[in-house]
Amino acid sequence: MSRSHGSASTFGPQAWTAPARTPLYYPDAVTLAPGTESSAVTTGIDTTTPGASVKDSFADLDLVAEGFQVLFEGQWIHRPAAAPATASDLGWEVAGTPDRLRAWARAWDDGNGNADLFRPELLDDPATFVIAGRSPDGTVTAGAVVSRSGQVVGVSNVFALNGGPDAAWPVVLDAVHSLFPAVPVVGYEHGDDLESALRHGFEPVGPLRIWLHG
Repeated sequence: MSRSHGSASTFGPQAWTAPARTPLYYPDAVTLAPGTESSAVTTGIDTTTPGASVKDSFADLDLVAEGFQVLFEGQWIHRPAAAPATASDLGWEVAGTPDRLRAWARAWDDGNGNADLFRPELLDDPATFVIAGRSPDGTVTAGAVVSRSGQVVGVSNVFALNGGPDAAWPVVLDAVHSLFPAVPVVGYEHGDDLESALRHGFEPVGPLRIWLHG
């Protein structure tokens, strides 16, 4: 997502960091190893103005002294490749053109004014797939963003206009298993969204925290 916005970033041994503010809802830093030093995170991002965020992947940072507070705590989730999928009454497609991505983004945004977050440049990433669940009349009503790595498929931005994640997961998982059979699915969720993921075959595998700079 940051690359699609032209944002520079750096992968270090302990953390990924972006020196300028990243797109809305996306962290300015992500820890890559347990026991990461706070300085490895804070020195690589902009904390001169409020709004910087850090994905504390192992929930073991303490950034209070640096002016951060915990925004929320969540769980990494894992769904085995062999877990059965729930049937969905929605069709789906990969939103592979700017117009289809725009339709997906408008549905995901649901009128909140942030649809421009998903730029056409995102389609240039061969490992990113935007899943659009469509009603019989062709309207995008559910979806997610899927990222393929070497061993797993990551899922984020899960949504449905009606029924919430419980309505979204069946069509999203149908798409994932069709595109990437026999590959485990991972992500992270919290609160009611976590409970929904667990109902659809995911297991919690470890905590994480999101920190926000005040």
